[in-house]
Amino acid sequence: MKTLDVITIGRAGVDLYGTQVGGRLEDMGSFQKYIGGSPTNIACGTARLGLRSALITRVGDEHMGRFIREQLGREGVDVRGVKTDPERLTALVILGIRDEEQFPLIFYRENCADMALCEADIEEGFIAEARSVLATGTHLSHPRTEAAVLKALALARKHGAKTALDIDYRPNLWGVAGHGAGESRFVESAKVTAKLLGTLHLFDLIVGTEEEFHIAGGSTDTIAALRAVRAVSNATLVCKRGAKGAVAFEGTIPDSLDDGQSGPGFPIEVFNVLGAGDGFFSGLLKGWLDGEAWPRALEYANACGAFAVSRHGCTPAYPSLEELKFFLRRGVVRPDLRNDAELEQVHWATTRKGDWSTMRVFAFDHRMQLEQLPGFTADKGSRFKELCLAAAREVQGGRPGYGILCDNRIGRKALHAASGTGLWIGRPCEWPGSRPLELEPELGPDCGGLENWARENVVKVLVFCHPDDAPDLRRAQEAEVVRLYTAARRNRLEFLLEIIPSKVGPVTETTTATLIRQFYAAGVCPDWWKLEPMATRAAWAAACAAIEENDPHTRGIVVLGLDAPEEDLAESFAIAAGFPLVKGFAVGRTIFGVVARAWFEGDLGDAEAVAEMARRYARLCTVWDRARVGARGHVAAR
Repeated sequence: MKTLDVITIGRAGVDLYGTQVGGRLEDMGSFQKYIGGSPTNIACGTARLGLRSALITRVGDEHMGRFIREQLGREGVDVRGVKTDPERLTALVILGIRDEEQFPLIFYRENCADMALCEADIEEGFIAEARSVLATGTHLSHPRTEAAVLKALALARKHGAKTALDIDYRPNLWGVAGHGAGESRFVESAKVTAKLLGTLHLFDLIVGTEEEFHIAGGSTDTIAALRAVRAVSNATLVCKRGAKGAVAFEGTIPDSLDDGQSGPGFPIEVFNVLGAGDGFFSGLLKGWLDGEAWPRALEYANACGAFAVSRHGCTPAYPSLEELKFFLRRGVVRPDLRNDAELEQVHWATTRKGDWSTMRVFAFDHRMQLEQLPGFTADKGSRFKELCLAAAREVQGGRPGYGILCDNRIGRKALHAASGTGLWIGRPCEWPGSRPLELEPELGPDCGGLENWARENVVKVLVFCHPDDAPDLRRAQEAEVVRLYTAARRNRLEFLLEIIPSKVGPVTETTTATLIRQFYAAGVCPDWWKLEPMATRAAWAAACAAIEENDPHTRGIVVLGLDAPEEDLAESFAIAAGFPLVKGFAVGRTIFGVVARAWFEGDLGDAEAVAEMARRYARLCTVWDRARVGARGHVAAR
């Protein structure tokens, strides 16, 4: 049985993309970090489209190598074929967007890890699992990597897998152009042409631009080049034509490219061509492996390429399957896709990483409540939050589905220590108790402070609001939330919106639902909602309906505690757990309140404090888990 749809082989590196658009690479002041390399991009692109994808490559035994491996895992790519090279560094590429035609880049690939790929790295059992194997041209440029690719292709054919080639011609990676010519896509080379012509018979599908077919076929006349390739290979040839789309040839090459099979193109603005071909190939593979006719497969490919040329970066630009379907169904609304708010929300929401279908969150982001305790000092407050983190990690035990809320003002050490632990990490932004909403000064007047946040931190903001608020107050609070939300999106941080109406005025079964609709109408689409316990199923149903009608892709809801006794929380959990959109809880003082008072007054030691908070937290987790099981059992019984 084939457990993989595609295995890609070849380059894996880190792309450092200049964030200033329109300037020279020499003048770039900041960069965004992404994974890169054609086969790595394609593995991620196909995984996003629902294919079971894997990558064979090498990475260095250092931070960037670990980044690639971890990001591949987040994208759903099988990493069994990713070997760690103890001697070589991970490849690096520095890129920029100069204008619509210039995209300067520098390859740092001298003796890099992926070019040490060898035959021993190709395992027959792994190749046998795949329906297809895709190679890229760069790894035919060196005898060692070529041997690895040829072995993989032979095994693929032995085990009945389809084979594909992305010509992916980069002259300087073949040694026919200098380091400063990273942007160059074509330099004639008889040596490169001979090497390619000697291997093209091994493939069932060959994809390239016109220039790439020129190097493969040894002619700058595209038809002549395609015919030279056809003379040595029976593969389906797909020629990419830029704004004109692409054409496929299954048999004899006609006299005109226009006579090939084609799929519809999309009138979009060209913002960044780097990585567009890998997005194209991802969509093409989806159609090819699903058995679609070539016009349909090319439609997928052209659409995925359109996403890539309209966004910053390579892999981050590629669509999810749901996003692709949405785009094909709705069509182009504006040519600069990255500024299409509806499409960008679908992209963001369907490419978020991590499974947070269960949320058991220990909230110790409290500041004002701790500062008012007898014996509080900044140092002791910081130490206490480290104890809270220790309790959270003790209960977590390395398992998924656990998280914390922790501030940076008092809890900075705990917040930073939590990074990389597998905990979901929410971080508050509001000035405690403020109404109208004020943000923590650390964010700065334009929320630019979010630039310094760890990417795994979730922006959390609490708003005391009510549907009966005066219009000026409502507008002011919504404007502040929109400002923070926009900055969070700009910095690729998830956003949690907490609303508490009960502290402001009387609540009914529709109060929370009304507030939810108001924030959506203001243009805020939170990844998470944090809602106070509601006493009736009708109130929860109204709130869930308000969310689902505005954002079917939301992460979900967590229930806050409001310092309620455990017995009261158990009752509220029993109701909330009956709604799938409610993923869990975020509770604080019920867990740490009594402990904090005793610890600050010196009546409780560190170990005892951790043990008691862990006991309370674990018990609350059990209460939630039982409520969820009970709710599912109730539904099943019905």
